[in-house]
Amino acid sequence: QVQLVESGGGLVQPGGSLRLSCVASSRSISSFSAMAWYRQAPGKQRELVAIITREGNTNYTDSVKGRFTISRDIAKNTVYLQMMSLKPEDTAVYYCNRWPYVSNYWGQGTQVTVSS
Repeated sequence: QVQLVESGGGLVQPGGSLRLSCVASSRSISSFSAMAWYRQAPGKQRELVAIITREGNTNYTDSVKGRFTISRDIAKNTVYLQMMSLKPEDTAVYYCNRWPYVSNYWGQGTQVTVSS
C-alpha cells in the first residue's frame, strides 16, 4: 500500500514562501506516470495545482503559474512544491497524489495559511 506523507505547511504572510514535501513509501515515485499536488480550501472542492510527469515535464493551474514550482528527488522518493509570492487565496490543505489520483493514496495533507 502506497503511503504519501506531506509536510512543510504553516502560517505565512502574504508575499511569503514555503516549500512543501511529499515522501512516498512502498513504491518509487518514478514508477508513476505523473505525480501531482492538489489543494482543498475551506468550503471548496479539491483542485489540481501542479503536475510533474515521469519525464520531468511540469504543468500548473493558471492561478499559480509563475509562483509555484513542482520538482522531485527520485533518490529520496520525494516530490516538492516550492511556493512563492503566496496570496491569501492560496490558503488550503495541500495534498500530493498520483495523477490521476488514486483515492487510497490520499494522506493527511499539510495546512498552508496565508494571512497577515
